[in-house]
Amino acid sequence: MTSRPTNVVIAGLGGQGVLKASDILADVAFNSGLDVKKSELHGMSQRGGSVSSDVRFGDRVFSPMVPEGEADYLVVIAADQIPVNVAALGPDGTLIEPSQIDEAALTNMKSVNVALLGILSRYLPFSVEAWTAALKRNLPEKLHEVNLLSFSIGRAKEPVMRREG
Repeated sequence: MTSRPTNVVIAGLGGQGVLKASDILADVAFNSGLDVKKSELHGMSQRGGSVSSDVRFGDRVFSPMVPEGEADYLVVIAADQIPVNVAALGPDGTLIEPSQIDEAALTNMKSVNVALLGILSRYLPFSVEAWTAALKRNLPEKLHEVNLLSFSIGRAKEPVMRREG
């Protein structure tokens, strides 16, 4: 890792697993020996409103908030949240969005968040084993199989460098 933290913003709507996805990412980074900070903006999340979570990790992280325009990765679980959150993305940042997942391949639509983490995992320096362990630590056992499958579907996607806006 460089001295500059890696900045990830995960955004979507209440109930889509934004906070769970950020918990899993933070867990992977922390258990890989990095300093991790995380923050959440809930909004009207209980009613399906916008939710976002910032995750920053590296050798040393001082603030949990990703400065606007400095996200290395913007993971958006609901496509209509792209315009709302695209300002977070840095000039060389990467947008990861639901259109990159073949939803027909998912056995449970509630695991889109984990499939998108699978795509994100292709860009980050963490092993598949580290991701698998974090998924298992953060999800009930009855959801392991479906989420590990969703993660592998996302992980199989070729990374696409892309910025909206």
